[in-house]
Amino acid sequence: MPNLGGWEIVILVGVLLLLFGAKRLPTMARSVGQSARIFKGEMRGLRADAPEPTVNAQPPAPTAALPVVAAEAAADKAEDQVA
Repeated sequence: MPNLGGWEIVILVGVLLLLFGAKRLPTMARSVGQSARIFKGEMRGLRADAPEPTVNAQPPAPTAALPVVAAEAAADKAEDQVA
């Protein structure tokens, strides 16, 4: 997204003045500022609620693999079902 330059901001403010009028713009800006402040506070609260990662955590135990005999039996059974 391109950055807004000086003329683009002037045109944007002019359009906003035409659409909403000079009396409503300060109240709209105030409500946008309050909304941004509330949003920022909620984001801080979410970060504070997140559990801290533990440094000394044990790695998960490896899962047991099927023995070769069981794997061959399962393959033979699958071949019998296909045929």
